[in-house]
Amino acid sequence: MHPDPSLTPDRTPGFSDGPVRRRDRRGRGVRGPLLPPGLPAYRTRAEQFDDLVLDVVELLQRRWGPQLAGTEFAVEDVPPSEPAPWESDGVPLGRCFPAESGRPARVVVYRRPVEFRAADDTDQADLVRDVVVEQVAHLLARTPEEIDPGYDS
Repeated sequence: MHPDPSLTPDRTPGFSDGPVRRRDRRGRGVRGPLLPPGLPAYRTRAEQFDDLVLDVVELLQRRWGPQLAGTEFAVEDVPPSEPAPWESDGVPLGRCFPAESGRPARVVVYRRPVEFRAADDTDQADLVRDVVVEQVAHLLARTPEEIDPGYDS
């Protein structure tokens, strides 16, 4: 005699096929998310880093909007394994790529190297701001102080 396939530990005959819930092992309750989605701690470190970059970009867009029109801003985890020929000082924190052959200009910030070099959250926010300002300055052929008067070399 074969067991009835509809009888599993998760399903009981006569009940609807609603969300499958795992049994309550060791009396600790049904597993679920630890934090509701509305709380700030729910966001991952990568999402929080993206927000830091977006804040700086919005600040620069207010002042340099026409010059930055069409420029893409991106965050990547790590730089490519082969550094550019002019990068001999270690791991870059960001790069800018000028517009060419139908592609828009692009500024990239590398999340992991920035996180590694920052001492705390405040330092990380300052470092992200410096990296974005430096890359935009390089892209627009200006000094970082012109791009952001609050820039501190």
